[in-house]
Amino acid sequence: MAVGVVMEFEGTLDQYDQVVQSMGLTPGGPTPPGALFHWVTKTDNGFRVTDVWESAEAFQQFAEESIGPNAAAAGLGPPEPTFHEAHNYFIKS
Repeated sequence: MAVGVVMEFEGTLDQYDQVVQSMGLTPGGPTPPGALFHWVTKTDNGFRVTDVWESAEAFQQFAEESIGPNAAAAGLGPPEPTFHEAHNYFIKS
């Protein structure tokens, strides 16, 4: 079942960009395996990442293998993700 994942980071959009680049992702490009959609926005204290993943397990694996280590290398602390079961979603085909 698809799941929405929201992560709040205390940091800068420059740090976010560094993490994206270190993961080999391209803005506007394809998502990593298991991810369906991703967007990010600036907040008062940093930035918020909102994703839709094929499953919570797919997210957890990617978070452990890629998000966590790359975020730490950019000087970001780990967020506490919140999960939201998706009733429905649309993607560009």
